[in-house]
Amino acid sequence: MNAVIASTVVLAQNDDQLQLLPDAAELIWGAVAFTVLMAIMAKVVFPRLNTTLDERAARIQGQIEDAEAVRNEAEQLRRQYEEQLSGARDEAQRLIDEAREQAERIRADARAQADQEAQQILARAREEAEGERNRVVADLRSQVATLSVDLAGRIVERELDEERHRDLVDATIDELAGMGR
Repeated sequence: MNAVIASTVVLAQNDDQLQLLPDAAELIWGAVAFTVLMAIMAKVVFPRLNTTLDERAARIQGQIEDAEAVRNEAEQLRRQYEEQLSGARDEAQRLIDEAREQAERIRADARAQADQEAQQILARAREEAEGERNRVVADLRSQVATLSVDLAGRIVERELDEERHRDLVDATIDELAGMGR
């Protein structure tokens, strides 16, 4: 092998430098082989390589577009979720407001009912007081009339007409009650 290398390499010595140069025929044959090899690669390998690279680029582009579509869909779902969440918050706030309004109405109704019941109790108490007053006045009239008749009977020592005397006493009491007011 050393013999082959030695035969193809011409050593040129210039002063104190050593230069390794290939043989001219080998240089030509190398250039021809390189040109043929490049032609074959340009006709066979490069088109297949370009096709493979184009396919790969198309596949990557498709994946990028798919990823972009998925990202857009996720963004749209996120917006819908936020809208639904906002709608749910609005609905919850509306329900809270309705509950407050209903509670206020119930409170107002209860207050009105309590006021009405209080008015009814006061009216009944007034009626009972008025009835009790009338009963007491009637009892007093009866007692005063009886006492008057007894007193007048003792003074006059004769029996007075009780009915006439009662009418007289009632008229007097009515006059006195009218002046007291």
